[in-house]
Amino acid sequence: MTTGQHPAAQPEIGPVDEERLPSIAEQMADQLGGWRGLVESSIPVVVFVITNILGDLRPAVIASVTVAVLIGGLRLAQRRPVRHAVNGLFGIAIGAAIAWRTGDARDFYLPGILYGIGYGLALLISAAIRQPLVGWIWSVLVARGSSEWRDDPRLVRTFTRLTVLWGVVWMAKVGAQAAIYLAARRFDQLGDEAAAADMETALGIARLVLGYPPYVLLLLITVWAVRRVTRERRPDPLPS
Repeated sequence: MTTGQHPAAQPEIGPVDEERLPSIAEQMADQLGGWRGLVESSIPVVVFVITNILGDLRPAVIASVTVAVLIGGLRLAQRRPVRHAVNGLFGIAIGAAIAWRTGDARDFYLPGILYGIGYGLALLISAAIRQPLVGWIWSVLVARGSSEWRDDPRLVRTFTRLTVLWGVVWMAKVGAQAAIYLAARRFDQLGDEAAAADMETALGIARLVLGYPPYVLLLLITVWAVRRVTRERRPDPLPS
């Protein structure tokens, strides 16, 4: 009788362990690289903005790229994950290359604006065709590649609403940056260098303010909403 009870007990333990979601803190740390990742990814942009205000475009480009490389090198030396540092370096390098070539500091932010527009449109389109991008990203990053959420109407609705929310917020924040970018370009065409410089500074500040804060808030909302639905649909454990 004793050996016959073990097969029945094993399945009850396995699914609970497999269905355990990482905590909110664990998921936030993985996506953002922790507080250190947040700070390190922002430093090169801050360096660019300050150096461009105090000096000139080329020193700002050199300083921001140098700082990004140093951050990546430090992480390698400390044997820490470099995914966030590499992503940040890639974005900084593209913007720096364009700004260096055109000679306009505002072009440093152009790749981020274009990327944001593309990402926002992709989110909204995926929700419209009932293939919410947030759901598929969740499958890859959290659910270990599982797409079982597609079989749950409540999760499909939740991910669709979350995807729309992400898309709207993304388009709003990138729209604000694009408006400042175009204003800086317009002042430059009119020969108002002071106003153009002010807009370039405002663009850098907007990049920082509209960067991680909305992203962190959206992540918190997403994790909370999905965990809530997942808990409600999980069956109560069988009485022992």
